[in-house]
Formats: sequence, C-alpha cells, structure tokens
Amino acid sequence: MNNDTVSAIDKIAAPPPARTRDAADAEIDEMSREFRLHPLAVEDARHGHQRPKIEEYGDELFTVLHVVEAAGDELHVGEVNVFTTPNCVLSIRNRTEQGFLGVRARCEREPELLRHGSGYVLYALMDAVVDRYFPLLDALETEVEAIEERIFANTAPRANIEALYYVKQKITTLKHATAPLMDAVGKLYGGRVPQICQGLGEYFRDVYDHLVRLNQSLDSLRDTVATAIQVNLAMITIGESEVTKRLAAYAALVAVPTMVAGVYGMNFEHIPELKWLWGYPFAVGLMVVIDVVLFVRFRRARWL
Repeated sequence: MNNDTVSAIDKIAAPPPARTRDAADAEIDEMSREFRLHPLAVEDARHGHQRPKIEEYGDELFTVLHVVEAAGDELHVGEVNVFTTPNCVLSIRNRTEQGFLGVRARCEREPELLRHGSGYVLYALMDAVVDRYFPLLDALETEVEAIEERIFANTAPRANIEALYYVKQKITTLKHATAPLMDAVGKLYGGRVPQICQGLGEYFRDVYDHLVRLNQSLDSLRDTVATAIQVNLAMITIGESEVTKRLAAYAALVAVPTMVAGVYGMNFEHIPELKWLWGYPFAVGLMVVIDVVLFVRFRRARWL
C-alpha cells in the first residue's frame, strides 16, 4: 500500500464540517484535473440522480451508491459517487449528510486487509452503506406488523389502506437502492474481476450476500403488504355484508307487522274477524308472535 492510498482514506474518513453541502462544480473540476478522472464518470457525478451502478473506465472504477436515511416518517434518498483508482479513492456526496467516519476506524483496525489498497477501501465504503439498509428494513417490518394488528381490530379501514400504500412506497424506495446495486456488485467477485478488486472476491461476495438477503426480505415484505391490503379490503366487504344482513333482518321485522296491519286496514265489509270482539288483540298478537319467531331465527343465523 502506498502513501496515495493512505491519503485517500484520510480524505474519505475525515470528519465533515459542521454543516455539509454538495460539492460545487469548481471543486469537481479541480478534483477531475488533479486525479485525471474519466470525463464521463465526472459528468455523472456532477449531475447526480444516477441509478446505483459500478462502471469500469480502464483501471478506474466509478461507483454510485444510494444512501437512504429516515427523516421522520419519510425516507430521504441521497447519493454517494465513488471514484476508485489504483492509488486513491475519492467520494462525492449529493443530498446527504451521512459521512463515513467508521470506515477510517475499520481500515486502521485491519492493516492486513488494507494492504490490498484502494479496492479494500471501496469494499469498506460499500459495506458501510449496505449495513445502513438493515435498520430501515427492520423499521418497515415493525410498521407493517402494527398496521396488521389494526386491520383485525376493525379500526379505521381507510386509514389502514393509506398507511399500507405509504409503506409500499418506502419499500419501493429501498428496493430501488438495493436491486441495481446487487447486480453491479456481482461483477466484482465473479468472472473477469477488475484489477483493483483482485484478491477481495470473498469480501465483495459478502456484500452481495447481504444485498440478496435485503432484496429477498423486501420482496417478501412487499408481498405481505399486498396481502394485507387484500385482507383489509376483505374485512371492509365482510363488514358491509354484516351491515346489509342486519338491515335486511330489521326490514323483515318491520315488514311483517306492516303487511298484517295493511290487510286489516283495508276498507272491505266482508273481512274475516272484522266484527269479532278479539280481532284487534288477535292481529297485534299475530304480529308479535311472527316478529319474535323471525328475531330468534335471525339471532341464530347471526344476522342480529
């Protein structure tokens, strides 16, 4: 390991100023001239908003990593562009204040691995970014579990659906950061490995395994959210069916007395029991008996 690599580590891991900001175009131009970076990679770093990727330009690697941060109930996506050459590692941060203070400490604890040079520093940076995804995944799983409990408590079905869609959006955000990176990291340990990453295949494979686990968990969580949405809609349908059955039962209880009263209220001379002394009590009793029978039947059928 030469002095240039050590210098690069110092630049990456040095404590940030009190208030961080994105790199200015003049700073990027100066860095590009000093380290002779590939102009296409510099152009991508200047504009930002790149998909996670790893591109090879001769003996130089250009890596784009998405830094996902929890900002209250939302996920904020930043970007780290890493230039890796045989002698140095340079990073440009966009829309993020998360630094890499732990990378320096890790490299100092592992001098034997640091002998691999800038390739190991790139691994340490990627590993640090990927490890930050796991707490976000755990938080999303906890959030989904809480919503599932509310679904079966029959509380605010509309709010539950909105919350589930909101979680689904956050899962998609995290998925956009991990899925493309998984495909890119696969190039660093299998097949024709870039010269900078020679001898570090097992370490980049470890990063790849973490990304595979993340993507599988995100896919599973997304399926869980989709299932929860369907269950919530089914619960809404069941609730509406219960209301419909209750309304139908009450309507039947009202309809039978109405029918009997309607028959006895017709103005015809020859109606049975019209002049009978017990005609009125009989009619009212008939209504009550029929309603009681219907009420018992509906209760047994759990319509009431």
